[in-house]
Amino acid sequence: MKLIKTHAALLAWRIILLYVVMMLCRAVFYAYNSTLIGELPYEELWSLLCGSLKFDTVSIIYANAVFILLSLLPLKVRERSWWKRMLYWYYVVVNSLLLVVLNFADAIYFHYTQKRFSADEIFFAENDNSLQLILKFAAENWFMVLVGAAFILVLAMGYCRKIRFKSLFDGLWYYVSSTMVLLVAVALCIGGVRGGFTKMTRPITVSNATLYTSNQARATMILSNPFCVLRTIGSSGKIAYEKYFTPEELAQIYSPDHYPADSGSVKELAGRNVVVFVMESFSAEHSVLLRPDLYEDKEEKGYTPFLDSLMRQSYTFYNMYANGRRSIQALPAVWSSIPSFKAPFVLMPQSVATGRAMPHIFKEKGYETMFFCGSDHGSMGFGAYARAVGIDNLYSRQTYEKSRGKGDFDGYWGIWDGKFIDYMGEELSKVKQPFFSTIFTLTSHHPFVVPEGEENLPEGLTPNHKCVAYVDRSLKAFFEKYGEQEWFRNSLFVFVADHVSSEKFSEEFRTSPGDYHVVGFMYAPDSSLVGEHRQVVSQIDLMPTVLGLMGNEEPYFAFGRDIFNEHCDEPFSLNYDNNVFQAITSEYVVCFDEKQIVGVYAHGDLEKKHNLVSEVDLLVIEQKIKAMIQSYYSRIEAKDYMVHESPVSLE
Repeated sequence: MKLIKTHAALLAWRIILLYVVMMLCRAVFYAYNSTLIGELPYEELWSLLCGSLKFDTVSIIYANAVFILLSLLPLKVRERSWWKRMLYWYYVVVNSLLLVVLNFADAIYFHYTQKRFSADEIFFAENDNSLQLILKFAAENWFMVLVGAAFILVLAMGYCRKIRFKSLFDGLWYYVSSTMVLLVAVALCIGGVRGGFTKMTRPITVSNATLYTSNQARATMILSNPFCVLRTIGSSGKIAYEKYFTPEELAQIYSPDHYPADSGSVKELAGRNVVVFVMESFSAEHSVLLRPDLYEDKEEKGYTPFLDSLMRQSYTFYNMYANGRRSIQALPAVWSSIPSFKAPFVLMPQSVATGRAMPHIFKEKGYETMFFCGSDHGSMGFGAYARAVGIDNLYSRQTYEKSRGKGDFDGYWGIWDGKFIDYMGEELSKVKQPFFSTIFTLTSHHPFVVPEGEENLPEGLTPNHKCVAYVDRSLKAFFEKYGEQEWFRNSLFVFVADHVSSEKFSEEFRTSPGDYHVVGFMYAPDSSLVGEHRQVVSQIDLMPTVLGLMGNEEPYFAFGRDIFNEHCDEPFSLNYDNNVFQAITSEYVVCFDEKQIVGVYAHGDLEKKHNLVSEVDLLVIEQKIKAMIQSYYSRIEAKDYMVHESPVSLE
């Protein structure tokens, strides 16, 4: 009985209690996101449990290293009441915040982004509306708040605060035994953080989750926080990548240097204005034109009737894929043709370097450059990146309210899209041509609300459909109001979503490639730019394609391709999904773990049950994936985003 009241035994009990609470948090995480993760195969349960315990060990040690040290210090001060109170409050407060609150927030965050909360998200804490959004999420998920509070109560009650310590030894042996216990605990903590004790063991990373399951969603589920946050702090500043090819070999397989003067570029739209609509969460799933198969048995035939009609008069990308899952990844892809893989490009310190993005190129040609976003000035880093790529004029919530008053704030993100899109139209009507303008819409986003007075909007199959229909109606109003103006008729309009919506009604859009399939098309009034593009394209292909249409003949840097002038037998969209690189081709989803291709799945294999890696000829696609990854990280490492002076001979 005396043994279980020792400092070591009580510490062991308190650590075990943390494991129990962490596992309960994971159960809540799965319950909240079961539609995204899918069923847990019986044969994988033991492996998933082992993986979960390993990641929980690291999280517990990260959060409780100081607590463990103070609990085992070989000093009599541990017996003092003030010392015990300090340890109690450390245990309850720190673990409530880092283990319970953070993991519950993770469950909700994963539903919208399909990734765990990491150090990158600290970036968004700068937003003025962060507290308001947190309170909104808490109100909508009140049941999660109650369950989380119950877990915190379990920690507080289970701590066994009133138990009086008993020592097995007195005198000199008290200090000797306590020191030995401390040294053992330190060794166990080191092994726990590293994931083992062998010389070959490296500290476990986020990607280690794939060792316990082949399914990426389940791999993400077994991760835990604060592991994900602390393991990714500073990772965006470290450049570690495989060098598959020599520089000469790499240049022959893939290069981001483009020389359009040698490609016979199209000049049909030279001199036109360019207006880019980056539309929040506009999945291809919303459109009956892009995905008629999803609406065969539905009464409501899609939620983008105006955009569907416009796409029939446009050059439409039926297989347009986003290069990431988050808004912050979209602008570098669209403006600079630079994707984001392991970390958002704009959050990497290497992103601060000289380059010539699409706005900068147009600015050099005499264009006015503008960026419209109805959120607060500087929100989410959009304005800072806009400045970095050559955009001079920023229009935000503040500029809108200075012109139109403060009555159109949505209460969460910014100005209602209908009002702000119209505001852009007014401003463009005043600007000297030619101009390059981009607008980032906001309303089709959580908390999925629309302005009062908007009548006859379909409720839809997901919470976002009503918002999507509202934005679609707002775009229609913009085209009707400004469509006859001279600047409008002299413009090229580019439409693309930033990423897929968090709210999905079809199983196909809950897994790749559907969860990257977005709306994308180009519309030019009074032109022959009409057609259906059925090959795979991605956001990074927009900059080269627009430059080609506008008659640019200067060399430029871009990871995408000009779809009209740069032929590719098997185009693919590359992203970094749940700790592996993923190439989406016309038929397959190809998973590459930086060493080799580990999975090939047909588009229709939603649960990724049939790995075709040994049945498909992958040599060419593997070479191209490797070359693109190496080129990407080598350029980032060198902060080299400028085209080289002369093309490398491919002969």
